[in-house]
Amino acid sequence: SVSSTCVACRQVTVQLSHLINALPSLKSAPAQHQQRETAEQDVRSSEPSWSLKDLGLSEVGVKQVDELVEKLLPRAPDQGEKNPWRTSHLSSYSFFHNKVGGAPTVFCRRTLSPLTWRRSLTSLLPLSPPVLVQSRGFKTLKSRTRRLQAGFERSGEAEGFAPSFMKGFLVRDRGQDVETLDKLLKSRNIPDGQQDAFKTGFAEGFLKAQALTQRTQESLRRTRLVLLVILLLGLYGLSKTPFLSVRFRTTSGLDSAVDPVQMKNVTFEHVKGVEEAKNELQEVVEFLRSPQKFTVLGGKLPKGILLVGPPGTGKTLLARAVAGEADVPFYYASGSEFDEMFVGVGASRIRNLFREAKANAPCVIFIDELDSVGGKRIESPMHPYSRQTINQLLAEMDGFKPNEGVIIIGATNFPEALDNALIRPGRFDMQVTVPRPDVKGRTEILKWYIRKIKVDSSVEAEIIARGTVGFSGAELENLVNQAALKAAVDGKDVVTMKELEFAKDKILMGPERRSAEVDMRNKKITAYHESGHAIVAYYTKDAMPINKATIMPRGPTLGHVSMLPENDRWSETRGQLLAQMDVSMGGRVAEELIFGGDNITTGASSDFDGATKIARLMVTRFGMSEKLGVMTYTDQSKQSPETQAAIEQEVRVLLKDSYERARVLLKSRSKEHRSLAEALLRYETLDAREIQLVLEGKTLDSR
Repeated sequence: SVSSTCVACRQVTVQLSHLINALPSLKSAPAQHQQRETAEQDVRSSEPSWSLKDLGLSEVGVKQVDELVEKLLPRAPDQGEKNPWRTSHLSSYSFFHNKVGGAPTVFCRRTLSPLTWRRSLTSLLPLSPPVLVQSRGFKTLKSRTRRLQAGFERSGEAEGFAPSFMKGFLVRDRGQDVETLDKLLKSRNIPDGQQDAFKTGFAEGFLKAQALTQRTQESLRRTRLVLLVILLLGLYGLSKTPFLSVRFRTTSGLDSAVDPVQMKNVTFEHVKGVEEAKNELQEVVEFLRSPQKFTVLGGKLPKGILLVGPPGTGKTLLARAVAGEADVPFYYASGSEFDEMFVGVGASRIRNLFREAKANAPCVIFIDELDSVGGKRIESPMHPYSRQTINQLLAEMDGFKPNEGVIIIGATNFPEALDNALIRPGRFDMQVTVPRPDVKGRTEILKWYIRKIKVDSSVEAEIIARGTVGFSGAELENLVNQAALKAAVDGKDVVTMKELEFAKDKILMGPERRSAEVDMRNKKITAYHESGHAIVAYYTKDAMPINKATIMPRGPTLGHVSMLPENDRWSETRGQLLAQMDVSMGGRVAEELIFGGDNITTGASSDFDGATKIARLMVTRFGMSEKLGVMTYTDQSKQSPETQAAIEQEVRVLLKDSYERARVLLKSRSKEHRSLAEALLRYETLDAREIQLVLEGKTLDSR
């Protein structure tokens, strides 16, 4: 920069570049220097132009100009005098030229007389000798404040040439000044006497705000901690679900194998109605109690025991009783637990189960629903690894040492579905059948469960047992439970025979439909229909005794007559089969006799189904046809048309004869038929004793 003093003794400071730009003579150049200054002029052309007036030099005198020029451009040095000029090199316009070629541009050493500069400054005439100005190879954008201070930019210019997205950066404020407390007091015009109170309140508010912020941060930290704990607990809970915990379960093996159960409270006394099965399993209990008794004689106990029987007959209870009688650990597993979506998981669980059992011998392993894991092996391209589980089971059972002390008990409802290698001697080589209980077994089961509820002293378990032919132990337990619920609903203190009969009918025929609105005509038809069944059953020699007759709608039927055998029938005679057919025909015969052939209904369809089935079995399987002889005809596809026609003819003859016998009986007992139908219309339900009283012509005073 150049400083000068004008006539009024005013200090003026001007940058050298501004001064050079203000002198047109310095910016113009002769022809011989045009090529050297092309690049410099391109750079200088972007700089703003200035005049002497703008620089404040319009009032400078000649003397001051001479001094200015002397300071700006010293004179040429004399011989021996030190040169005040310095040589400066300008870099080329690219790094490549600067490195490998091109002579650097040198500021020329000029010898300019003060007169020449004086003329240039006063008259602003063109100056012939050019002055080279250094041109930078690159520029950096200075801050807006420095540009404004240097004079390169005026206020508001940034908005004119800057891009829209740069305006915010160029003209943004550097932040508001923080307002001090003293300034706040002055701006609020708070009196001097109240300033101390204002400061005290301000400090108290600041401290309270700081405490509130601290409490908020502590609350946020506690909330984050609670959420983290909940998240971890949620992930742990999801890992225990069957769908998401597959990879955890595959490594842990079978859960029931790790925790055996001690069956101390289950013995053979809790198992009723299967005496033969208990007797066969008694030797297993003896072996578990004292294995030396068998090893001394050299005998081997079967490694596996297969319990076969219908559902609900007590197979699982028998296995528990074996472990309870012997007082040994009981390992329970279902066949479906060995099935898994991953290959090899089932085999791994089998290994874990048997490893745990061998470590705790003597013990009992019970595999329920064995057919799901021990089914017959097939070659299937869709399931190439489906045989790994059963193969591992076969290997574990065959790998036992003699009398190792591990007894395997399997239970299944479908023994025909098991693989032959599983039921061969050496594996499940002992098969125990657990059938449905007979009348004696049903009586014992009913007495066992009746002892657990409050019952009337007049309850006879034998009568209920006779009416529950084919019931399993689980179904009898359900019957007693249903009777107890019925007594509780009716508000009774004890369970009577009425509730037990109600539960039995509900299980056999379905619940009562008291909401069904049956008109009087259909009620009358139903009463005579059911009375026809009862009359034929009562007066036919080989028919089963009547238990109950009702016209109360139950399930799909509008009425029902139940009959009870005095004892379990292991086989039936020809007379008993014909009697069953006659009883079935009694309903249709009664409708025809009372209402006429045109008013018969469709209510006898199920009766005809039962009678036809009995007649066909008599002809094709039981050899009870004189015409066809003692020969079975089970496969109709292998029968000739003549044979099939003969079978149909014999079945038709049996059904026609049965229909005629029922007609003759009902015609001869028409009075009893009408009395029984009227009693049903009046009372809706009659038991065996009441039916007998009506047929004997007595009144039902108790009703």
